[in-house]
Order: sequence, then C-alpha cells, then structure tokens
Amino acid sequence: MTESKGKMAKKPAKELLALNPKQESEFKKKVQEVKNKSEKGSRLTPGVLYVAHLPRGLHEPELKSYFEQFGKILRLRLSRSKKTGGSKGYAFVEFECDEVAKIVAETMNNYLMGERLIKCHVMAPENVHEKLFVGSQKEFKKPTFPALRKRLAAHGIDYEFPGFAAQVPQKKTSTRIDDTTPVCTPSVLEKRKSMVVDDDADDEIVVKKPAAEEDEEESSEEEDNSESEEPSEEEEAE
Repeated sequence: MTESKGKMAKKPAKELLALNPKQESEFKKKVQEVKNKSEKGSRLTPGVLYVAHLPRGLHEPELKSYFEQFGKILRLRLSRSKKTGGSKGYAFVEFECDEVAKIVAETMNNYLMGERLIKCHVMAPENVHEKLFVGSQKEFKKPTFPALRKRLAAHGIDYEFPGFAAQVPQKKTSTRIDDTTPVCTPSVLEKRKSMVVDDDADDEIVVKKPAAEEDEEESSEEEDNSESEEPSEEEEAE
C-alpha cells in the first residue's frame, strides 16, 4: 500500500480540461485567476515598524543586524540630515510578516538602549507612504570637502578658511641646543657645597652713607675729642 501511494504521489497533476471545447479558453482563464488568488492568500503581509529615540552610533548595518534576530527584514531606512548626514534618531523597518512587527513593537517598546528608552510601534498600512523607502538600499557616503568646494565655486563663492588655529599667535620658544636644565639633586648640591673655597679677602660689606650724614658724624667726633683734651678743675688746682 505504501509503495502504491508513493507512486501515486509522484505522478504529475493532470491538466484541467473543459467539457465544452469551445469554452476551453475561458475555463483556463478562470483556473488561472483562482490559482493567483490562492497564492496571494498564502503570502505574508509585510509590516512596517517605526523606531524612535535611537542612540548615537546606531546606523543601518547595526540596526539591520540587531532586528534580524526577530525575523526577515525586507527594507530599512534610517532618517538622516540632508546637511550633515547625521542620524535624526528614528528609523523605519519593514518586516516580511506583520505579526513579527507586532511582536517586535511589544518587546522593544520602552527598551533601554544606550541610556535611552526606545519607542516602537507598528504603522498602519494606510499611513505608510509609497516613497518611504526610496533610496534605502543605497549606502550613505559622507560628502568630501573637495566636492563641496567645487559646488561653492560653481555658485561663485571662493571659500578659503585655514581655520581658527592659524589665527592663534605662536609663542616664541628657544631653539638652542646648549640650553640644558640644571640638575638639582641632593648629591649634586652636596658636591657644590664641598667645592666652596675659603678666600682670604675681606668679605665685609661696606654700606655707603649720604654726604650729609658723614659730615654730622665727623663734627660729633671732633666735639668729643675736644672735650677729652680740656683739663678738669682738679688737675688745674694741683
């Protein structure tokens, strides 16, 4: 019985034929329409997920590798600034199945990632714009400065700015090779003290006074000398 069933299963399905040969073309059209409807019914309806409050550093490759653990991703678009190219902090992820998108929204909503609470919700099909994922397959490339200079030159703008670093005055620094920093270790200081030689010369400090003070001192010395030379009364009596 099993062998007979296997043989029956291997046989290809016979082509459906109409009973009336004149209606053969119309019959084939109806059969094809039924097949197309059945194939459409078996297909999964995609679901678009809106993700907000994304931390910095999460770009298209990181987001795709992270959300692929839930299910197959058809398209992904990270919103970027047209001027700087930086992330705006929100993205759109299209999953193959809308049920998967609902599960992701339930699990990832208010999920803490990089000190931020992720916000996720499934977008209604009527709210998904037809041009939402236009250009999402292209890799983002930062604009180069020569290209920007060419675009400015095309508009007649000659933009040459060396930067604020060129406006800062440079400090003068000595470029001598002989300028060496003295060594002031305790051993070196002891050696210097031992090398001091006692000189015989008089190291007395002489302080020069003004001329008026010198004259007053000389006059006072002369008066003292005159008083000492005068004889006392006892000496005269003798």
